[in-house]
Amino acid sequence: MTTSSAYQEKPWLAHYDDGVPEFVNYEEAFLSEFLERSAQNFPDKMALLFQGYKLTFRQLKEMVDRFAVCLADLGIQKGDSVAILLPNIIPCVVGYYAILKIGATAVMNNPLYTDRELEHQFNDSGSKALITLDLLGNRMIDLRPETDIKQIIYTSIGDYLPFPKSLLFPLVGKKKGLKADVKQAPDVYRWKDVLASASGRPPKVDLSFDDTAMYQYTGGTTGVSKGVMLTHGNLSKQVQHIRSWFPGLNNGQEIMLGALPFFHVFGLSTAMNYAIYAGWGNILVPKPQPEPLLEAISKFKPTFAPLVPTMFIGLLNHPGIDQADLTSIKGCFSGSAPLPLEVIRDFEAKTGSTIVEGYGLTESSPVTHINPFIGKRKAGSIGLPIPDTLCRIVDLNDGETDMPVGESGELLIKGPQVMKGYWNKPEATAETLTDGWLHTGDIAKMDDEGYFYIVDRKKDMIISGGYNVYPRDIEEVFFEHPKVVEAAAVGVPHPKRGEQVKVFAVLKEGETGTEAEFIAYCKDKLAAYKLPTIIEFRDELPKTNVGKILKKELRD
Repeated sequence: MTTSSAYQEKPWLAHYDDGVPEFVNYEEAFLSEFLERSAQNFPDKMALLFQGYKLTFRQLKEMVDRFAVCLADLGIQKGDSVAILLPNIIPCVVGYYAILKIGATAVMNNPLYTDRELEHQFNDSGSKALITLDLLGNRMIDLRPETDIKQIIYTSIGDYLPFPKSLLFPLVGKKKGLKADVKQAPDVYRWKDVLASASGRPPKVDLSFDDTAMYQYTGGTTGVSKGVMLTHGNLSKQVQHIRSWFPGLNNGQEIMLGALPFFHVFGLSTAMNYAIYAGWGNILVPKPQPEPLLEAISKFKPTFAPLVPTMFIGLLNHPGIDQADLTSIKGCFSGSAPLPLEVIRDFEAKTGSTIVEGYGLTESSPVTHINPFIGKRKAGSIGLPIPDTLCRIVDLNDGETDMPVGESGELLIKGPQVMKGYWNKPEATAETLTDGWLHTGDIAKMDDEGYFYIVDRKKDMIISGGYNVYPRDIEEVFFEHPKVVEAAAVGVPHPKRGEQVKVFAVLKEGETGTEAEFIAYCKDKLAAYKLPTIIEFRDELPKTNVGKILKKELRD
C-alpha cells in the first residue's frame, strides 16, 4: 500500500462487521419525522422514562406538537434561536424536538455554566426565548436584561413524577434542593401552563437539509466557546450512521440509558436522537453520578449505554456495584476520552456487555470513528471511520501532506456529519474547514488495518528539550499503576528545556504515595525526556460535563 493512496484505499472497510455498509442509503427525513414514524410504529411503547414516570411514543409526539404550537404562539419563527438550559428530563427532549419542528434553531446550554458563560452563549446565538428549570429561574430572570431573551419558560423536576412521588414532591422537593419558587416577572411562564393552553396544529415550515438546526457550543476549555452550526442534514445523517454501525440491534426492541447529558452533542446524538430514531425506550438520568446510575440500571434494565470513562470508573469504584445487577446491558459506547484497558475488562466482566470505544467532535455531530461491535476491537484505538466518512493523517507543519501508515500527524475528517461552520466566525471556519476537510486538532495515526489511534491533542503536546512529548504516553503508564484512579500530564515551564512534565494524580481511596516513588516507577517505562519531574496528588481532577479533563485549568 503506497503512502499516497493509503487513506484513499480505505483499509478499514475490510474490518467492518457484516451488514455495515461503506455508504449509507440516507432517508431524506428530519429528526421530527423520525419521531412521527416511531410514534406510528410503536405508539404504546415507552419512549421516555423519568424516575418511573413513563411517556409513550404517541404521548411524546403529542407533547412535542403542543409545545411547537406554544413556541409559535410566542412569536418564534423559522431561523429564530431558542435556548434550552436543562438536564436530561422530559421537557428537554420535548423542547428540542419542538424547536426543530418549527424550523427554529436550538441552542443547548450546560446548566452548570456560570452567568458569564451563559450570557456569552445567549447573546452570541441571539436566543429569543429560554426553556429552563425552576432552580435556575430567578438567576435567569436577573440575567435576561443583559440578553435578547424575551420569554422564559420554566419546568420543575416535579412536573413528571409517578404516584406517590408526585404527591410527596411539593412537600419534600424544597428540603432536598430539588424545587424552587420563581419570582413573578413579565413573560415568564410555567411549562405545564403553556402546554395546557396550546391548541391547534404546529405551523407547516419549509425546511431543507442545509438549514441550521442548532448551535452547539464547543466546551470553551481553550478560550471563548464557539457556536458550531449543525444542519438538519448533519443530525439526520449522523443518527443514520450510528444505526448502520449496529445492524444486530433491532428497532423498537432495545432500551437506552439516557445518562450522557443531552446538552452535549455526544449525548444528544448517541442517546437522545438515536433512541427516538430506532424506537427505543430511553431512561433519563439527569444527574449521572454512580449512585443514580446504578439505581437506574438495576431498576429499569437498559440494554444499551453510551457513557464516558468517568462514568465507567465511578460505577466500578462504587461500593454498591457488587449488589447491583447490571447484566441487562448488551452494548456500551464510550467516547470523549480514552478508556483504560483494565476498566474495559472489569466492566465487561461485571455486565457481560461489549464496550466499543469511538471518537468524535462537536464539529462532526459528533461521531466519526467506532470500533466494531462484533469484530476485532483494538485496545487504545478509536476504531474505524464510520460509513461515508473519509479520514487522513497529515503533516503537523503543512497540514496537507499525507503521512505514511503508522506515523503521527493531524487527523482530518470529511463526511456528511461535518458542520456547516462556526456561527459568525468566518476566519475560525476557514482555519478549521479546508476543501470540506475538518482539521480536528488531534494528533493521530492509522495502522495498516485502518484502525486509528489518538496520540494526543495538538495543543496539549509538551515540547521538552526539543522533543515532542505526548501526555497520553505518560498517562497510560500511570493508569497501569495499581494505586492510581486517574492521571493527567501537562507541560509546565522549565528554564533550560522549555517545558517539563508535571503529572496530576488521583489515588484510590486509602492509598498513599510520594513523588519520588512515582518518578522511580516511571523510570524503566518512559524515555528520559518524557519522565515527569513534578507530581501533584489531588482528590479529583477538574472536568467538563462529559468527563474530559480540563488540562487548561491544570496548566493555569
